[in-house]
Amino acid sequence: MGDTSIMSRTYKLALIGFGNVNRALAQIIAEDGADMATRLGFDLSIVAVSDLFLGSAYDPNGLDLRGLTTLPAEKEALSKLAGGKTEADNEALIKDSVADIVAEATFTDSTTGEPASTHCSWALSSGKHVVTTNKGPAAFHGDDLRALAQENGCQFGIEGTVMSGTPVLRMAQNELKGCNINGFEGILNGTANYILGRMEEGVQLEEAIAEAQSLGYAEADPTADIEGWDVLLKVVILAETVLGVSVSPNQVRREGITGLSSGDVAGAPADGCRWKLIGTAEVDEDGKVEASVCPQRLPHAHPLSGVSGATNAVAFGTDYLGQVTVSGPGAGRLETGFALLSDIVAIHQHSAN
Repeated sequence: MGDTSIMSRTYKLALIGFGNVNRALAQIIAEDGADMATRLGFDLSIVAVSDLFLGSAYDPNGLDLRGLTTLPAEKEALSKLAGGKTEADNEALIKDSVADIVAEATFTDSTTGEPASTHCSWALSSGKHVVTTNKGPAAFHGDDLRALAQENGCQFGIEGTVMSGTPVLRMAQNELKGCNINGFEGILNGTANYILGRMEEGVQLEEAIAEAQSLGYAEADPTADIEGWDVLLKVVILAETVLGVSVSPNQVRREGITGLSSGDVAGAPADGCRWKLIGTAEVDEDGKVEASVCPQRLPHAHPLSGVSGATNAVAFGTDYLGQVTVSGPGAGRLETGFALLSDIVAIHQHSAN
């Protein structure tokens, strides 16, 4: 028989940041918690939540899930829950709470990786596992945080940083483990891909950006998406996680889609091509890494040419299988919340072994 102490385990979570992603995780737990315990062999209890706008709340026995999932997006709203306070309490709740796992989903600077990187460091140093959808910690401090996790017997889960809920990192690390992966190329930003699709239909760039914003794909400031910064960080994470090479963000050549005209994009299909913003990295025989983000004119036969809308996809170059392509949702609140859950499942499976 299996170890029933592991199979019936309850993991206590601290949610740092309570925007769409951690709210989605709370919703998944509230709606699916009972089935999850049967299906996956563990329970989840949210003991702490902290958010700069909403305040914080802490109950070592578990916060009220109904109160969390119906919490209004109002200043200091968490203070109205039992154990609530008007101010955020990130450091204390990360370091001193009874949480086993910290789910980090704060608004983070894409050029420094802060404050998420510090939050992850605090958690791992305190012996707590980390699951995060923030690209900054993995892209800027991945090696250090992985070493810190190993030193403290913890897991550093980052599945949701590249393709939201689509398990591209885990598939490459586990299912393709017997292959040598020497490179990849991918459509890693659904906003840019949607905009290019609309430009192909004759819509001007500015109008396509406005459409993406109205649909919730693009932020009020779309720079990170259309200038390739978001893809750049994902290329760094993929290169380090899948190719096993160290790449700093300033080593990645970057070009966004703003230099393309609607005429360029709309005219490509007549030549059997389609414009896509591609993030790529390749390791040569000498171990040198070439990494870039730039628009590419792909022939229709290319596996990434037909990836449309907000969908993401990555094609891995392998020795035994040739090119292996993974596609799926690259955005969405529930999809990204699921990515956090998938990392928690991996933590449980690691604990059970």
